[in-house]
Amino acid sequence: MPFIFAIMTAKLTLDKAGRVVIPKKLRDELHLSSGDSLEIESQGDEFVLRPVREEATMFKKDGMWVIKTGKPLTVEEVNAVIESGREERHRHILGDWPK
Repeated sequence: MPFIFAIMTAKLTLDKAGRVVIPKKLRDELHLSSGDSLEIESQGDEFVLRPVREEATMFKKDGMWVIKTGKPLTVEEVNAVIESGREERHRHILGDWPK
């Protein structure tokens, strides 16, 4: 199922340090979290913020390996990864493990 992003309009206020808070609903939709980088492009009196999507990174969280790709995965991509893991596990169990 493709992701459909609705247009969101919000009034943001700069604090004394020039910071703004991106609304949680938008952060969630764009899969943004603390420490993520944004790119800014300005033209005249307008600017655009875009998430900087880096290469996939893998880290351990609560004892489980997590991959952060910077973009949402499709159901097909998730199913392909699960199936690949199953096939690899079956080859290992059946003794057909690559050497």
